[in-house]
Amino acid sequence: MLTYDVDIWSIRKRAGRPKPFELRWRVGRRPHSRSFKLKTQADGRRSELMTALREREQFDEETGLPARELAALNSPTWYEHATAYALMKWPRAAAKHRASIAESLAVVVPALVTTNRGAPEAKTLRAALYQWAFRAVPGPDGDLVARHIANEPPEEIRAALSWLSEHSEQVSALENPELLRPALDALSRRLDGRKAAENTLRRKLMVLSNFLKYTVEEKGLLSTNPLQRVDWTAPDRDDEIDFRYVPGPAQARALIEAVRGAGPRGEHMAAFFGCLYYAAMRPGEIASLKRSDCTLPPDSEETTGQWGELLLGESRPEVAGGWTDDGTSYESRGLKRRARGATRSVPIPPALVKMLRDHIAAYGTAPDGRLFRAAKEGRVRSTEYCELWSDARVKALSEHEAASRLADVPYSLRHAGVSLWIKSGVDPAEVAARAGHSIAVLYRFYAKILKGDQGRSNQLIARGLADGE
Repeated sequence: MLTYDVDIWSIRKRAGRPKPFELRWRVGRRPHSRSFKLKTQADGRRSELMTALREREQFDEETGLPARELAALNSPTWYEHATAYALMKWPRAAAKHRASIAESLAVVVPALVTTNRGAPEAKTLRAALYQWAFRAVPGPDGDLVARHIANEPPEEIRAALSWLSEHSEQVSALENPELLRPALDALSRRLDGRKAAENTLRRKLMVLSNFLKYTVEEKGLLSTNPLQRVDWTAPDRDDEIDFRYVPGPAQARALIEAVRGAGPRGEHMAAFFGCLYYAAMRPGEIASLKRSDCTLPPDSEETTGQWGELLLGESRPEVAGGWTDDGTSYESRGLKRRARGATRSVPIPPALVKMLRDHIAAYGTAPDGRLFRAAKEGRVRSTEYCELWSDARVKALSEHEAASRLADVPYSLRHAGVSLWIKSGVDPAEVAARAGHSIAVLYRFYAKILKGDQGRSNQLIARGLADGE
C-alpha cells in the first residue's frame, strides 16, 4: 500500500556491531530500518529518502521504499516487456501488422542492453526475436505463447534469447531518455549499416511510439514517454514519388503487352497488370478481385467504348504464413485503412473492360469467384508477378531505360495510373477516392504533379473572376 504518511528519524549508533549505524523510518504503521558500516553511507541513504519525501513521492508500507524505487525493483526487462506486448497485440492485429510489430521490436530490444560483451551477431539476435520471441503460437493448453516456448528453437537461437534475457535493460532504466538514443539510431539503419528506407523508418517509429505509449499509460512502468524527451530527430525524408521513373501511358501499355507475350502464364496475368494501371488497384486488392465485383458492359458493337465498374471490398495482402491464424501466405481483410465491409467504387475504361472480359472468357474463375489464381487455385504470389515484370521490362524498355529505375517494380503501374488521372484534370478528391487514398496522402505523394497543375487552375480562376466583372 502506498502512502504519504512517512517519518524519517535520525541515525543512531549501536556500538559493538559490524554495521553500527542504523537508519530508521516509518511508513504508515510499519517501522523500517537499515544498518550501515559507515555513517556516510547511512547519511547518503537518509538523504535519498528525504529527497523522495520532499518531492511528495509516496512510499510503500510493506517494503518502506519510495514508489519510484519500488517500481524500478519490480520493473521487467525490455525483452520481457516487448514479448508480453507482442502477445497482447497478436489476437486483434492483422497479420502484416503482427509482422511489423515483431520486425520493429526486433531492432529496438537488442539496443536496450546493459552491455554488448558476448553478444551474438546482430543478424542472429534479430532472427531470434522476429521469428521466435515475438511470434505467437498456441501452447499446450491452447493459449498463445511465444514460439520459442512451444517449439524447441535451434541452438544459436536459444543462446541468443538466453543472452538477451540476462543483459536486457530494465524498463525503468529509460527514465533516463538518453538511453533510447541507440535504439532510435538502430531503427534508422539497416543491418548492413546503410540508411533505412524512409517508409520503413516511419513505420517502425510508429510501432515504437505505440509501444512506449502502452508502457507509460497502460502499464505505468515509466513516468513519461522517453520518445518525447530524447533529443533525436529522424533523418529528413521526401515522400513524393520520383516521377522520372514512373512509366508514361505508351510505356505502361508496352509493358503490359510484354507480359502478355511471355507465354501462357503471361497471358493469364496480363489483366492483373491491367488492373494495376487502368484501375490503380493495389496487388492485394487484385488478388482478391471476384467476378461478382465486376460490372462489365456486354460485348457488342453498341457497347463499344462504354465504361465498366469495379466494386472493391476485400484485399489479400501477402504475408508469411507464420503471421496468419491459419498458416496461409496471405490474409483476407478489408480495404486498406477502411473498416471491414466498406467498399470502393472504381470506374474502369473500355481498355480494361475488354481485358477483364477476355480474361474471364479464357480462364473462368476460381471456385470462390476470383479472377486471378495460382496453379493450385491459391493466391498469386508476388514472386511470380515480379518475375514476369522483370522479363517484361527487358522486352519493352530500351537498354538504357531497363538499366535505370524506370518502372522497376509492378507497383509503378499504380503510380502511373494515378498520375494519369491527375494530369488529365480529374478532381483530386475523386482521384483519392478511386485510388483508396486520403486527400492528405494524395498530396504527400503526388504533390509535384498537383502543384504542376496550378497554372491551369489559375487560368480557370482568372476566367471566373473575369465573368464576375
